Amino acid sequence: MSDVLIRGGRVMDPASGRDEIADILVRDGRIAAIGPELLCTEPDTEVIEAAGLVAAPGFVDVHVHFRDPGFPEKEDILTGAAAAARGGYTTVIMMANTEPRIDCPEVLSQVLEKGKQTGIHVLSCANVTVGMKGREIVAMEELKKAGAAGFTDDGVPILDEKIVREACERVAALGVPISFHEEDPKYIETNGINRGKASEYYGVGGSSREAEYSMVERDVRIAAETGADIDIQHISTKEAVELVRQARRDHKNVHAEATPHHFTLTEEAVIRYGSLAKMNPPLREEEDRLAIIEGLADGTIEMIATDHAPHTAEEKARPITKAPSGIIGLETAFSLGIYSLVKPGHLTLMQLLEKMTVNPARLYHLDAGILTVGGPADLVLLDPEATVTYTEYASRATNTPFTGWELPGQVVRTICNGHTVWKA
Repeated sequence: MSDVLIRGGRVMDPASGRDEIADILVRDGRIAAIGPELLCTEPDTEVIEAAGLVAAPGFVDVHVHFRDPGFPEKEDILTGAAAAARGGYTTVIMMANTEPRIDCPEVLSQVLEKGKQTGIHVLSCANVTVGMKGREIVAMEELKKAGAAGFTDDGVPILDEKIVREACERVAALGVPISFHEEDPKYIETNGINRGKASEYYGVGGSSREAEYSMVERDVRIAAETGADIDIQHISTKEAVELVRQARRDHKNVHAEATPHHFTLTEEAVIRYGSLAKMNPPLREEEDRLAIIEGLADGTIEMIATDHAPHTAEEKARPITKAPSGIIGLETAFSLGIYSLVKPGHLTLMQLLEKMTVNPARLYHLDAGILTVGGPADLVLLDPEATVTYTEYASRATNTPFTGWELPGQVVRTICNGHTVWKA
């Protein structure tokens, strides 16, 4: 493997606070040196000019759906990884609501082996319950040994409190996180559409905000009692943000993630874009969007995760009550972070990078999300001032309301294990 010299970029590492103009020398897939005017005598060194660009750790997304196995017409691991690389991600963690479910070591091993073919780090959670049915906990110890990064039944809430408590006790012993999809169906008449202006527009019952915060209230309590690292996924309501804020005052094992669509859009987007803006949990009101941004700013919400959820154009063309929920998000995430968080002054660029790199990596105990000598040569070159209009995607899917938006912030190059896996 030849050396790579990245020359003259603004090196930003949230883990250490480093922010300086410097060169980065990559050797054998690791960072060999960081400093001004580095020299490399190796004759076949690849030199990448990075003047005017930000060099940051490769992004880490702890919440993606690659639909593989089971739904290759939507996405597979190869196309999902290509979308990730284009978005600046060098590490992603798949959700386990595939078909078959990732509830046994055999399916998990199959997924992880395919991930090794992609050029980035594709990891996967395993399910919490067998078949995602909420009744019987999987063989967690075996799945952890087989490589499960964590556990989740994302896509389906776990309603049985005894199951949740036992699962939390077991993951606490294993030292891995458990992630929760917080939507109690008893408060939902029509999923993917907020109960309010959007549901009234479509003449349906919609999804109440209580569906989320009632379950968050339960799960932060169980986390406090068991010591398990829990992740409140795709947080969408001001009440849930406040519950996490209160819990984290005494229990740092409570974590939460926000999606770019929830901190950028409101239920007005569902009226404008129809099923392209339908997702679970739904887009809610402006006060919820602002509460999520406040949570990101004050550290209540530590992570930005995309919940990349591909569907076919045919599925999304169905009437809104029959179309599936979810949008793709890997390729637009950085731009939306600049647009919604950095440009308005809610977060600094360093804070945005922290929530997309080192924070998610720490929760999952990954060798990722850092830019330091001896660390992995997983990094991204960014131009925060460039503008991009999204019209085509590396993902197999195109289901997003952000197509045609002119947004600030461009991923110029993604490097994983010292190899360029995406270049604009």
